[in-house]
Amino acid sequence: MAQHHPAVASLLRYFDPTHLPPPLREISEPFSVLAHQLADRGDLDGPELTVALRKLLESKDAAVRAALPTTNGGQS
Repeated sequence: MAQHHPAVASLLRYFDPTHLPPPLREISEPFSVLAHQLADRGDLDGPELTVALRKLLESKDAAVRAALPTTNGGQS
C-alpha cells in the first residue's frame, strides 16, 4: 500500500464498505475501488486529489442513500 498524504488517508477511511449490509456494500464497493486507484496513482497529488476524493465520497454517500428502503412506503 502506498504512503498517502494525511488528508488523502483521512478521506480513504470513509470508503471502507465493510460495515454495510451486503446490498449496500455492493453499491459502495466500486467507489472504494476507484478512490484507492486514484490515491495510489503516482501522477495524482495535491489539493485537487483531495477534492476529487471528497466529491467521489459525496457520490458514494448519495448512491448508498438512494438504495436505502424508503420510510414512507415508496412515495415521494
